[in-house]
Amino acid sequence: MAAVPKPVLLGLPDAAVRGCPSGPGAWTASKLGGLPDALPAVAAPRPVCEPCQQPLALVVQVYCPLEGSSFHRLLHVFACPRPGCGGGARSWQVFRSQFLQMREKEVPDAQKQENGLAAEDWCEGAGDWGSDNEEAPSPQLTLDFGNDSNSAKDIDWTVQLQDLRLQDTYPNAALAVPPGEGMALPSVMPQFLPHYICVVEEEDYRDVVSLDHAHSLLRDYQQREGIDMEQLLSQSLPSDGNEKYEKTIIKSGDKIFYKFMKRISACQEQILRYSWSGQPLFLTCPTSEVTELPTCSHCGAQRTFEFQLMPALVSMLRSADLGLSVEFGTVLIYTCEKSCWPQNQQTPMEEVCIVQEDPDELLFK
Repeated sequence: MAAVPKPVLLGLPDAAVRGCPSGPGAWTASKLGGLPDALPAVAAPRPVCEPCQQPLALVVQVYCPLEGSSFHRLLHVFACPRPGCGGGARSWQVFRSQFLQMREKEVPDAQKQENGLAAEDWCEGAGDWGSDNEEAPSPQLTLDFGNDSNSAKDIDWTVQLQDLRLQDTYPNAALAVPPGEGMALPSVMPQFLPHYICVVEEEDYRDVVSLDHAHSLLRDYQQREGIDMEQLLSQSLPSDGNEKYEKTIIKSGDKIFYKFMKRISACQEQILRYSWSGQPLFLTCPTSEVTELPTCSHCGAQRTFEFQLMPALVSMLRSADLGLSVEFGTVLIYTCEKSCWPQNQQTPMEEVCIVQEDPDELLFK
């Protein structure tokens, strides 16, 4: 009997962060860019780049409490934004912070709803992310698909596959860098323009397939790699939800790339995929970094996949005037499967991130 797949939540870019949010309304919000928010009694992470020894920039902050846990839980992913650094994977770090909810009972509920993006918005159904038995509640969708889901089921994939790009450019709508005053970190920390992250279920996109750009992209890839596109499409597209690549003789790397492209095509604007203890979506063949993950440095437990950053995030990471940038294909985040947190722990615990570069950057220009 086939295992029930873990539910997948997609993070999409939302409104720009205005001003300098503080308190529970700040640290229960997931966002990209800006400065990291600190949980009560836990210091904010202040990482530096290993190769260049300069402060790292916050890429994403994800508020993600787990089912059955009494802890608030926050993950911060950092990267070196300096183009001249060249540190690659060594320029990335991820940290986990936790805080017992019982210690925060006196905080008014109204405060937790500050900014309209509190715990319930990102983590509605968070208790279901690691469950095989219950379906996660449907979060409020923020996109107008302009398409009826029933009619979407009849879409001819071979006709609709056109020009899918891994990186899309989003409108720059009056974005402001939040002031550093009152924040836990020094103002010299480089910052990307901050946006909140809203959440939808991937399942809601299953039948709403928008593949406006995939065909020309994959056609170019076919010409470069000598792949028969018609054969690839006719023999690889699934009828039962499982990709069947064995009928087409193509390189392993091509299979993984094609699977990645097809999976993200239904929601091209996704910047993050969350699936606690689920399966990552690889862009290139996984290396020993993935198959030989280090155990938790504190409790010795295995690490499990939690979420990954997606290519569309690259174009969202913009700075006001410093020319900062980060390039990647996808970034996989693995955390302690026990989510251990020692009593009286006051500093974030480092977890594992694995960077997969674009297999061919020229393909996505």
